[in-house]
Amino acid sequence: MMRAQAIPTRPGGDLRAPSRRALSLFSFYVRSYVSRHFHAIRVANPGRIPLHAEPLILFANHSSWWDPLAGMLLGQALLPHREHYAPMDAASLNHYGIFRSMGFFPVENGSPRGAAQLLRAGSQILHRHGSVLWITPESQFQDVRKRPIVFRPGLGALMSRTGRLTCVPIAMEYTFWNERLPEILINIGEPLNVADGTMEEASTWTNLCSFAMAATLDELTMLATERDPEAFVTILTGYSGIGGIYEMWKRFTCLLTGRRYVHDHDNLHNR
Repeated sequence: MMRAQAIPTRPGGDLRAPSRRALSLFSFYVRSYVSRHFHAIRVANPGRIPLHAEPLILFANHSSWWDPLAGMLLGQALLPHREHYAPMDAASLNHYGIFRSMGFFPVENGSPRGAAQLLRAGSQILHRHGSVLWITPESQFQDVRKRPIVFRPGLGALMSRTGRLTCVPIAMEYTFWNERLPEILINIGEPLNVADGTMEEASTWTNLCSFAMAATLDELTMLATERDPEAFVTILTGYSGIGGIYEMWKRFTCLLTGRRYVHDHDNLHNR
């Protein structure tokens, strides 16, 4: 059995390299699970992520329980050759221990100890070749329309202790378009290419990242309002159709009459 390789840490550290086998098995389940609950995952501006930038931080808004699953599928679609890491509330990670083998590491949210855990583990990850650090600086669920966006200081503190790095804002929204199931819409923001993070205070980086997130979310709102799938790259196609007894009846009548059954609502107007 393949085991997750330990990354050297300070005494008391708890950081493991992701197990490819665990990720492969879990991602297979996640793709099936998400496709049953959403019509599609669509990504706008995927080319904004510099594929070979190192160190690389992807920071996302936090609006839903689905965020980690969407982020996992996004990372595998756009950066399949990288190792992905993310902090997780220590109590939750203790309960869902399987995530330890998939790049999640524990932090005690809202405590000085948790801040130290993030800085220690984050620094190790950023110095590890081929790694990507994911952070949700809001640290709790927030509506995508809420302004101003308030970030906790962890991301800014980590940036102020790092030299050259690239930070990319990731905006996620869950919305209904024309199908029974909702869409997962993701927008990649303009990257922040930092020559030397130690040249600015942590609070400056925190504010800059929160402004970048607001701009990325506003851009996603505009794209979502247009309802144009062509503005996105679809990385996962889920279920289409009405579902239930009505759909069973329509399929049956089409079979009897020899007509083609159209399950996608958008295609009804293109027949």
